[in-house]
Amino acid sequence: MAKMRGRLIGLLIVLTASLTVGGPSAAAPVPEPLPGTPLFDERAAAVRAAAPRGLWFDEQAASSFTVENGRFTDGLGRDVVLRGYNVSGETKLAENKGLPFASVADAEKSAAALRNLGGGNTARFLLSWAYAEPVRGQVDVTYLAAVTAQMRAFLAAGVRVYPDFHQDLYSRHLFHEGSWYTGDGAPRWVVEAGGYPRESCGICLFWGQNITQNEAVKRATYDFWHNRGGVQDAFLATARTTMAYLAEHLTPAEFAGIAGFDPYNEPHAGTYDSGQSSRAWERDVLWPFYEKFRARMDEAGWRHKPAFVEPNLFWNANLAFQKQEGGLLDAGTLGPRYVFNTHFYDQKAISGIFMWGKAADGQYTGDFGTVRDRAAASGTAGIVSEFGHPLTGSVSDKAPTIGKAMYQALDSRLPGATWWSRPKDSGPVLSGTQWQWDIYHGRHHELMNGNPDKVLTAADAWNDEDLSAVRLDDSGTPILRQDARLLDRLYPSAVAGRTVAFTYEDRARDGSTTLTWNPVPASLPKVRELVGGGQYGLLLWRSTGATAPTELHLPASFPSATTTVVSDLASVHGLPAYAAGVPVGVAAEVGGTGSRRLLLTPAAEGLHYALVTNGAAAPAPSGELLRAAKAELAGWAEGRG
Repeated sequence: MAKMRGRLIGLLIVLTASLTVGGPSAAAPVPEPLPGTPLFDERAAAVRAAAPRGLWFDEQAASSFTVENGRFTDGLGRDVVLRGYNVSGETKLAENKGLPFASVADAEKSAAALRNLGGGNTARFLLSWAYAEPVRGQVDVTYLAAVTAQMRAFLAAGVRVYPDFHQDLYSRHLFHEGSWYTGDGAPRWVVEAGGYPRESCGICLFWGQNITQNEAVKRATYDFWHNRGGVQDAFLATARTTMAYLAEHLTPAEFAGIAGFDPYNEPHAGTYDSGQSSRAWERDVLWPFYEKFRARMDEAGWRHKPAFVEPNLFWNANLAFQKQEGGLLDAGTLGPRYVFNTHFYDQKAISGIFMWGKAADGQYTGDFGTVRDRAAASGTAGIVSEFGHPLTGSVSDKAPTIGKAMYQALDSRLPGATWWSRPKDSGPVLSGTQWQWDIYHGRHHELMNGNPDKVLTAADAWNDEDLSAVRLDDSGTPILRQDARLLDRLYPSAVAGRTVAFTYEDRARDGSTTLTWNPVPASLPKVRELVGGGQYGLLLWRSTGATAPTELHLPASFPSATTTVVSDLASVHGLPAYAAGVPVGVAAEVGGTGSRRLLLTPAAEGLHYALVTNGAAAPAPSGELLRAAKAELAGWAEGRG
């Protein structure tokens, strides 16, 4: 994960490659831990047993997750949007030995908060190659068992998971005790076998500069891609063993919640061969690696799950001198076995030099539109698996507006100023997982590069990063570090049909200023009156006539008793409980964490609209206002699908 902060004077931003090492090409089956044995986790077993069954369609919906016709789909064939966080940067540290959490109890606490506070339904779940294979050819089953138990906590909470063998700057073992920087990824034995020079970044103001300026990092990364000493083979073998372990030790229902696998974080060549372009490197080096990884997935029982493959990390850089041609342009049609997976950070803003002001309406619609276009051209779904901005430091004042602009661009490829006039151009709602979700923020005890004189406790405890959206208060309760209006969002988590357009005005704040980038236009006065100064979302979709409903995650700021829905299906103030024959209803989301969903069930196929707002709390809107607002929306929606 690359998180940029500090000042990035004109050099690269995001991190790069990670290697993860592998063990035996085939692992001997490991029996499921039994009650009373050291690896049996009674707490995790109790959580699984207590998980609610949900509604009549939930089991079938959760039975599969795949890519179909360029979109994520569930077991009911509904369009699915993945929203959530990276869990957790703690994996990059040594203090918990490469695990995201110190205990399963902490994983449960984090998963429940991710649902309740963060509004997420998905976690990009970090794994460590260094701890999975500390000795060449010997996969640590104890580590895999602990990872599996912690992952179960998220699956039990109704959170889809896609694991990622994470790396930044190749390996922490490249860095000496006195270094200004550190890395994560490859095990010590990989580095020791490479014989790399003592690392040095020279004059570097940002850790990401190591990607292109630190000779040790560059050479080690190059060796991975060229399989020097069989290191890439070792990584692939360990990845296969890990995936096979998960497939064998998760129940079928739990395994169905695994969305896929991210093979390699932020790939970069390290050093290009003479005459080699970045595009040629993607074609001749990176893509063959992904094909090998895909084969290991198939062998490990992951045949029906996609690989979330990332292009060269600089393919979509927003600084011209950093941008490199790429985007898997020569990979052809990826289809359902792959997902187009990328990261995006505003390098101009993070630099503190190239963007002086704050983000504005539509700031990233072009950047995220490019992601949509590349995914569509590749014949698959797209996801922005990392995005965010530093929450402290010299450029942190931009964070509220940058966060709002990035979520806006995930929701729609249009700025708010033009959304109402041309919703057909809104594009598909884009999936994304924010960096990051670390409940230990500010409470770490990390010996940087093993140095007892450099104990890191503050922020994310990794290269001065500070991006976690969550932390624990003094009572041990998770609390948000960002505006809840920004993070806990209304979004269409499952659409029975095709989304035509979606927008959400979160009214997130920049200090004491409420940011409103998509006001209801004056041409819809009754809708405008109904919404007032509240939050609102509007979904326009074409249904297929399926009996299962369309679902929207309902933020905590939308209490059921005071939420208003105006739709061609029904207009209600105060949401009734979902039941057969109820076109607009509310129900708990699967997982038992207390988060809720709005369920919309059309009686027939065709174009539908639903405005959802918390603006009309007291007094309740009159029937006359609801009817007038519905008439305006009906006229607006006509011909726009």
